[in-house]
Formats: sequence, C-alpha cells, structure tokens
Amino acid sequence: MEPTQDYPLFGGAFSATLPPGAIDVSDLRPVPDNQEVFCHRVTDQSLIVELLELQAHVRGEEAAGYHFEDVGGVQGARTVQVEAVQPLLLENLALRGCCEEAWVLSGKQQVAKENQQVAKDVTLHQALLRLTPYQTDLLLTFNQPPPDNRSSLDPENLSLPPWNLGDFEQLVTSLTLHDPNIFGPQ
Repeated sequence: MEPTQDYPLFGGAFSATLPPGAIDVSDLRPVPDNQEVFCHRVTDQSLIVELLELQAHVRGEEAAGYHFEDVGGVQGARTVQVEAVQPLLLENLALRGCCEEAWVLSGKQQVAKENQQVAKDVTLHQALLRLTPYQTDLLLTFNQPPPDNRSSLDPENLSLPPWNLGDFEQLVTSLTLHDPNIFGPQ
C-alpha cells in the first residue's frame, strides 16, 4: 500500500500525506471540530492533528512539554515522562512560511483504554508547529501503544506493517495550509 498524498484535512483548509492503511476515525465516531484523527487498519496506532489556541505563556521546549502534559491530563495518564525534545528545522516543513518555531517530543504516558482498568505504557511522538501569525499551536501526535500479541499473529499484518517515525515525519513535513480563513478573520 502506498501513502495517501494530499489528503484533505479540516474541510480542505489543510492537506497532508497519510501513511498506508490510515482510516479516518470521523467515519467511525464523532471527532471534535479542531481535530483530525486517523487509526491504523490493523494495529492500535493513531495519528492526531489538532488546531489549538496558541499558548503564548510558554515558549520553546517548554511549549512542547506543556502540550505533552496537557494531552496526558486529558487522557487521564497515570504517569507522563518526556524522553526527548528537539527543534524541528523549519526549512523541512511545508508550513515554513507561517511557522515561527517547531519542536518534536518523544515520551511515554501510562494510560488505560476506555472501559479498562489496566494502564499500559504508550509511546507518544508529538510535533508542535507554532503558527503565531494565526494565534494557533498545531499539534500532531503519533500514538504507539505496545503491540497486541493477538493481532500480531493475524496474516493481514504481514501485508500492512505498523507505522514508524518516518511515516509520522512525512505527515508533519507534508502538512500544507490551503485556506487561512480556517483561523477566522485576521
């Protein structure tokens, strides 16, 4: 399977390249208007693109950590651990014209799935693109839960491998703005 090029996001205001086997979660359940959520066809992996209000009170690495901890709080994480934060090179981004700073963070959060008691360590990779001219923090999250042993035995898995950091990087770098009106009157 090939990646999906120029997949429209937020009603076509943005587009990005999605990894192979991405399913639009909004076809399965309601998703908030400020989010685009995709799940892997076979694994429990997911990708989330969120438009958030710019958190001007935090800058640099602290902004990436702020959003990571905020996601952990929303998900009811029992533990939140940042493993690495690094700047993203703006020249590699399709959004370089309106992105003033960008960060990538990797970490773990201990989270229990809905209706389950047992919490599992989930690896998260996040990219924070700060679109200051639009007063927006654009947060992209790649959730990598531990592999489910039952699903890994399924023959279907052989034809659709799990997503990797290269797939996430392609999503982040290909993200393109087509209609700035999504941010309201400027």
